[in-house]
Formats: sequence, C-alpha cells, structure tokens
Amino acid sequence: MTSHIKYAMSQCVDLTTFDNELELYKIKSIHPSCNLVIRIRCDATETQCPLGIKYGCDPLTEAPALMSLARDLGLSVVGVSFHVGSGCNEPAAFRRAIAASAAIFRLAQQLGFMNMYLLNIGGGFPGNKNTSLDKIADIVNDALNEWFPPNNGVTIIAEPGRFFVASAFTLSTKIHSIKKRSNDENHIMYFINDGVYGSFNSILYDHSVVVPKPLNDYPMSPISQSSIWGPTCDGLDQVVDLVNMPLMKMGDWITFEDMGAYTIPVASTFNGFPLPKVFAVANRSIWQKLKNLMPISEDHFTTVPIVATIKMVRSESSDDEEWDDNDLDYTRQYPCLHLKNTFSLPEA
Repeated sequence: MTSHIKYAMSQCVDLTTFDNELELYKIKSIHPSCNLVIRIRCDATETQCPLGIKYGCDPLTEAPALMSLARDLGLSVVGVSFHVGSGCNEPAAFRRAIAASAAIFRLAQQLGFMNMYLLNIGGGFPGNKNTSLDKIADIVNDALNEWFPPNNGVTIIAEPGRFFVASAFTLSTKIHSIKKRSNDENHIMYFINDGVYGSFNSILYDHSVVVPKPLNDYPMSPISQSSIWGPTCDGLDQVVDLVNMPLMKMGDWITFEDMGAYTIPVASTFNGFPLPKVFAVANRSIWQKLKNLMPISEDHFTTVPIVATIKMVRSESSDDEEWDDNDLDYTRQYPCLHLKNTFSLPEA
C-alpha cells in the first residue's frame, strides 16, 4: 500500500519486494532509494496452502522485463525471494526455486546490478509431529551449495514459521452437547466449545486436517461413526466430518495436536465465544532450560495441580528422553505459565 511505503520510508526501512510493473512505478515515486527484492513464483505441486496464485512473477517470462524496468527507473535490486507454498509436501520444489533464483542473479549481473546479496527461500517447511525436515534440508543445502556456495557474498534467509510452532500447541476441547444424526441413529454428533470461527479457522483458511483424540481411554466403549461440530450458529462450523470414535459423554475432553500454526492468531470471537486460554506446561528439566533461554521471571508462573494438562504433555511426548513422563510425579504440583490477555472458553 502507498501508505505503508511512505511509513517505511519515514522509519528508514529500505528493503521491500516487488513482482509487477505498477509496484516498481509506485516505489519509484514514493521511496526511490529503497533496495528491492524481486519475488518469483515457483509453486510446489503438493502444498497445504499455495501462495503463487497471489504473489510472485514468472522467473522466465516476467522477471527479465521487470529487472530491465527496475534498471531503467534507476532502482536498486539487491536480491530474490520465493515461497513454494505453506506446508510444502514436494521437497524438489525448493531445488527448482533456488535454480531459478540463481538465473535471476546472473541476469542481474548482466543488467548492471552489482549489489545482489540476498536470497530469501521463504517458508513451506512442515512442522507437524509426523513430518520430517531432513529431506527438505538435504535438497535445500545441496541446491545452495551448487548455485550459492559458501563465501559467495549472498546472505540466505528463510521464513520457517510453521516449522517452529505447528507442534508446539495441543488444543483441548470440551463436549457440551451430543445428539444422534436425524437420518442415521448410528451416527453421533459431538458439539465442542471451539470451532472454525475460533482455533479451527485453519480448516477453512489453511486447509488443515485435524485429528481428534479423546483425552481419556475408553477400552469398553463401542466405536461409532461420529462428527464434531463447533459452538456457533453457523452450519458451516464443522470441525470433523466423519471419524470413528468411542462413545463419549458430555463433559469429556477431546484433544487436537499440531494446533500451533494459523489457529489462535487468526481466530475471532464470533457469536461471543472467547478465544481459549493458553498455558505453557513443561516438566522440571525443560523448565530449567527455559529459564536460561527466555526473559521470563518467576512472577509469570503459578504452581497449580494440573493433572489433565500433564496428560496433554504425555500425549505430546516424543522419543526425546527429556519429555519422558517417567520423571513426572502426578501427586506434585508443576509450574504453569499463564499467558496474559487470554480468556477461557465457556464450559458446557
């Protein structure tokens, strides 16, 4: 936006992206001394949330003309950026994008842009528990070593947001109503206290698929075809369309793992339902490390009995010995970080 560019200039922000002619003319008229990064399009064939339909120019058919126009306007192009798509499931897309970026760097040198120093490889790195970054990392590192070797003067940056936060949160929801489907008495409809207008907005906007897990075990309960619904008035507020679940009752809890990415930050309070309260829970060894790493004081913490929450930690445990629940004493109290400015969901 024009106002954003003006504000950036007033705050001495001198780096921005472009992917079309109009943006170049706009920058020339408002902030001509700004350094520019051309954003190219290189979509993954399998991605949770494609971005190329909205941003990025074609590196073969559009980028050369844009680079030439930037030169003719006397603007400074210093780098290339791309984003293969959020939640990328095609690691080879990174190699294609890095190769295309290298071609833009060569073109820039031919056009006289001698200060090309930045390559932004974007995001798209998966962060769910059952995914691995290793294959993508191998492909990215091999491609960078081939086209942007060490000591070549190019700074490489990335945007691994989903990778950092996706598995960091587990959402616990409470069943407040239950009924049988009118045209199928064998199908159970569970109504919970969060939905697609709240934490599950990622189902609509991030194309996520959530997996419900009952907090407790039901070894003697029959398994029924079920669906899970949010609390609002909207018939669209469906969290899970069809899943086999044990027969549960009102007041029981259903948890959803991998709920850290594009959930609460994008949620609303539609129909008056507030956002969920957030607690950070850790065993003693993790807490000791956190105290050394984060600017959090003892004043941020309260010590409370959190048996249900500790069960959540157990469900979050990995092969990492530090997350082994054997060192948890369920009769003791554990530190619980209460993040301010959050609210509890209404109980059933």
